[in-house]
Amino acid sequence: MNGAHDMGGMDGFGPVLPEPNEPLFHAAWERRAFALTLAMGRPGGWNIDMSRFARENRAPVDYLSMSYYQLWLAGLEALMAERGLVTADEIAAGSPLHPRKDVPVLGAADVAPMLARGTPTERDAPAPARFGVGDRVRTKELHPRTHIRLPRYVRGRIGTVELVHGAHVFPDSHAHGSGEQPQWLYTVTFEARELWGDDADPASRVSVDAWDSYLERA
Repeated sequence: MNGAHDMGGMDGFGPVLPEPNEPLFHAAWERRAFALTLAMGRPGGWNIDMSRFARENRAPVDYLSMSYYQLWLAGLEALMAERGLVTADEIAAGSPLHPRKDVPVLGAADVAPMLARGTPTERDAPAPARFGVGDRVRTKELHPRTHIRLPRYVRGRIGTVELVHGAHVFPDSHAHGSGEQPQWLYTVTFEARELWGDDADPASRVSVDAWDSYLERA
């Protein structure tokens, strides 16, 4: 999916200006939006990749005009609406207007254990790894209409495998309810000049985590 969220290497957005001593949340509603998104995963039945796709799958004018946690809230609304957990009039009103759904909820006592467990993504490998550390690989020119974690600016470029992470849940299928379909995951490092031409800093490199199906031998 080529969306507005894929901003790496794009011109025209100006420099990145980190906020000194940035707090985790700038307002109480941001903390609440974050908590609600995590808590609603239990009754909603979605996974982290579905949640991420719900935030990223937006028109550019919509995506670029929202703050970080506005996108989280919009993604949560979309996920809940798709599953009949909330209606359009309730979203507009910002309050419940219909009888409560009988769904499992995350209790306060369950939060700390859930966060401590996390959601490990490593799985048994379906086959031996095709690539090893030091191998030269080329990323494929992929432009699907659905979810993909390969940034546009590295597609069709040659890099070197730096790390082999084992097999992990494939987010491109997981985001659409098509199963985990685990694949080998690699860290691939690219020279800056390979990505942006001879004017790029010759001492700079960019590392990207890439799933097996994104790669071919160079």
